[in-house]
Amino acid sequence: MAMNKNTVLAWATWIMILVGLALIALGAFRYNDVAGWGFAAVGIGFFAVAWVFNALKGRV
Repeated sequence: MAMNKNTVLAWATWIMILVGLALIALGAFRYNDVAGWGFAAVGIGFFAVAWVFNALKGRV
């Protein structure tokens, strides 16, 4: 299976979304104090980077 740049970006997008969801879930369910806000903020940051990867898919 040959992977071109668009395929790599697609895989990276899905991995970033999964990690972002895991971090938000950690912040929501595991850490109920101030640390949970940090986990959720980093999870949202992962979503932002995944959005950029998705936007780059047809351009590189």
